[in-house]
Amino acid sequence: MVIVTRIRREVLTLPAAELGPDNPLPPLRLLEEIHRVDERDREDLPRDMARGLGHEPLRSLLPVRIRDGYGRTRTPRGIDALVIENDRLRATVLPGLGGRVASLVHLPTGRELLHRNPVFQPANLALNGAWYAGGIEWNIGATGHTALSCAPLHAARVPAPDGGEMLRLWEWERLRDLPFQVDLWLPDGSDFLYAGVRVRNPHEHPVPGYWWSNTAVPEDRRIVVPAEHAWEFGTERRLRRVSVPEPDARHPYPTDWFYDIPDGRRRWIAALDADGHGLVQTSTDELRGRKQFVWGSGPGGRRWQEWLGGPGTGGYREIQAGLARTQLEHVRLDAETEISWLEAYGPLTAAPQDVPRQLELALPRAEFDAAHAAWKPYADAEPGELLATGSGWGALEVLRADWKLPGTPFAEATLTEEQAPWRELLRTGTLPEPRRVRPPGPTLVAPHWRDMLETAPATPHTEYHLGVAQWHAGDRAQAVRSWERALALAPSLWPLLRCLAVADQEYGQHERAAERYADAFDDLCRERRDDGETWTAACAALGREAVEALLRVRRLAEARAVWEALLPAIRERGRFRLLEAELLLAEGRRTAARAVFEAGFEVADLREGSDALGRLWARLGDEPLPARYDFRMRPQGL
Repeated sequence: MVIVTRIRREVLTLPAAELGPDNPLPPLRLLEEIHRVDERDREDLPRDMARGLGHEPLRSLLPVRIRDGYGRTRTPRGIDALVIENDRLRATVLPGLGGRVASLVHLPTGRELLHRNPVFQPANLALNGAWYAGGIEWNIGATGHTALSCAPLHAARVPAPDGGEMLRLWEWERLRDLPFQVDLWLPDGSDFLYAGVRVRNPHEHPVPGYWWSNTAVPEDRRIVVPAEHAWEFGTERRLRRVSVPEPDARHPYPTDWFYDIPDGRRRWIAALDADGHGLVQTSTDELRGRKQFVWGSGPGGRRWQEWLGGPGTGGYREIQAGLARTQLEHVRLDAETEISWLEAYGPLTAAPQDVPRQLELALPRAEFDAAHAAWKPYADAEPGELLATGSGWGALEVLRADWKLPGTPFAEATLTEEQAPWRELLRTGTLPEPRRVRPPGPTLVAPHWRDMLETAPATPHTEYHLGVAQWHAGDRAQAVRSWERALALAPSLWPLLRCLAVADQEYGQHERAAERYADAFDDLCRERRDDGETWTAACAALGREAVEALLRVRRLAEARAVWEALLPAIRERGRFRLLEAELLLAEGRRTAARAVFEAGFEVADLREGSDALGRLWARLGDEPLPARYDFRMRPQGL
């Protein structure tokens, strides 16, 4: 048999916004999450669903950082891609951006099976901020879009079960401390892209698990699924069981439907156009859930779609497949176990009622289950040629625990400057002091790292990181004590003062928080060494928090002083133009505040579900919210 599958490198040139630097301030608070269920619904839900909804929801973004350094200026830029191709399909994968399958083309017909975004535009929809629309994404970690949405993954060639090659993607998911892999391959002559997925729990204790494969398809597709009922999650943030929505149903606001597929039925979901052409996704039974998401027909949903892809690029909806019945649940991964499954994505032409038969003809269930069994031994196959490099965090964890993870090597050579101090802590028991004055690096917060910090020499630098780890663990009083101890001797005060200000806010001490924020910003301005990317990101992040804290307690002169001390380039960003309008309004300068809106601005990191623009506009007058600022995802009053 001649194997015709090819894996090659390619550069995808798109109008693209720069990702920019991560926010250097530790995320001591979760970003607002809209996918939370009203507690009133729990008692009326099936027992297993209610249990999953309450199973260890994410309570902190640590140790990852918020990615909010991107803007809205797009220029042509080359993005590294890996292409998998046989004589039937061509899949384009972006290893540096979460391993996203950006395009899947059926070669005999030339049809693009996915919603292929013509731009790369980050927006604030991931758990930690930056996310972009389109293609097939792999979501692991917790409810929402993964923190790896815009992060690099490791990638390599690996032998495939049929004697050809697979493209393996793998990384260390840091929110739950889990290694995972996605093996992509095209069996010879196949119309289907196979994706073998494995998530491991190498720990000696159970860990909450989460996975949803998310596929964007053109908005005009009809969604077909083997279910008569679904759990609808809409603007009221409540789950209710409904009949499967009619194909022409129009919803003004964003809505999720989690399909209730009866046990024993094959797991699949299809998106078909008016002529019956489209995409089908199927999996082995381990991937239980199926979901559809629509942005809705209202102005807010239309604005979001334009925001994510640009005007005239066409809308999209999402079809998804996950480990649980709904995307709002987490499952239990027992100690030292793993879970794996096989997915397939390919073209299908069928009338809606004929999809099951046509899918069975195109990809028989027994044949597909056999392919899963055949792939499992290859999941341990050692990678060959390395095609892309992810982070060094997995290498640090493997070095710490001496884990053996066949198939997903986290090589010591991938360790970088970010991991260096933690490697030193592991080796010597001491966290080294920074060699130069700069914002603190990221903090590791897992129990084993927290234990090492507690026994390390109590330098101010160590106490800062220990306090962050203690905060993450829920020991807030001890975190405050660690930060206060460090203040007496720390050469750099602003990181500690900012942490203490957040703690003050959590305890309702808003006056003291504002004072500490003002002091922190003054200290940062004195300490700042240059106007490079790192210091500018720190000034922007701390300045924004400081102005917001000072406005909250009406310390307007100090808020204005912080605003004026920001670099002009920071003040011109959309987020800070909005902040300026708030400050002007607080100062009683309503006409000047309104002029900010009339001049126009774009808040690049506007959070999904945020109504900040609408609320401030309503305080400026009675006129309807201009369309360019209308991102409302819920009816007024909800």
